[in-house]
Amino acid sequence: MLIKTLVENTSLSEDFGQEHGLSFYIETNKHRILFDLGASDLFLQNAKKLDVNIADVDLLVISHGHYDHGGGLNTFFKENTKAEVFIHNLAFEKYYALRPNNRLEYIGLDANLKENKQVVFTSDRFFISKGIQLFSGIAQIEPRPKSNSGLLMEHEGQLLDDNFEHEQYLVIEEDGKSLLITGCSHNGIINILEYIHSLKERMPDCVIGGFHLSSRTGCNEDLETIDRIGKYLNNTKAKYYTCHCTGIEAYKRLKSIMGDSLDYLSAGSEIEI
Repeated sequence: MLIKTLVENTSLSEDFGQEHGLSFYIETNKHRILFDLGASDLFLQNAKKLDVNIADVDLLVISHGHYDHGGGLNTFFKENTKAEVFIHNLAFEKYYALRPNNRLEYIGLDANLKENKQVVFTSDRFFISKGIQLFSGIAQIEPRPKSNSGLLMEHEGQLLDDNFEHEQYLVIEEDGKSLLITGCSHNGIINILEYIHSLKERMPDCVIGGFHLSSRTGCNEDLETIDRIGKYLNNTKAKYYTCHCTGIEAYKRLKSIMGDSLDYLSAGSEIEI
């Protein structure tokens, strides 16, 4: 599998744009897949620089209902009229972030795109094709990340803490290897891995995504929690690539524990699994 990072908070060089968002291109033996689209049309600009033709993509997965993962959806529909777009059936609900000075900001997806004929709504365990599955409905064994604080959802006219039931995860199995892509891991990376293990009776060989150990408002996980997560991840024997909402400082802390088991993906990165 070939994976190219189209959008991330950082970039390999000035040749690639960067933004608060995430988008991956994944090429398997049979499919050309996009996982998330970042916050704008930047995914398209960087895709061209990485020799990725968005019109050739046949599967798109949106990990959850936040703009920094699905903000490029309108641009995608203009560039690609054939791909199935897999979105959780709760992802078009209304989601908000509480910013400094109690300012409420809408961070959801554009609800006008909900009726597009390419959209396929998912829930729980969803099979896209042989070896490609989506999962949601993660049990909360460990506490969710502290950096979820201030992320809200609208329910029956009230603003409540987001329960992240709209977040889904992609598993690709090919050539005897298993890849898990987590997006933001709002439900907690340990909880996600435990759930996948309960279904598959094995850990993935490779895990890619943000671990949400930091937030834009400065709410970060404590060092003890980061250390505990690092030790847990190391014990799974998987290879990890993180990015986006993990935070650079948290990444450095995890890297000191995990060594070669963990690396960082910036926009412009290319890896093979």
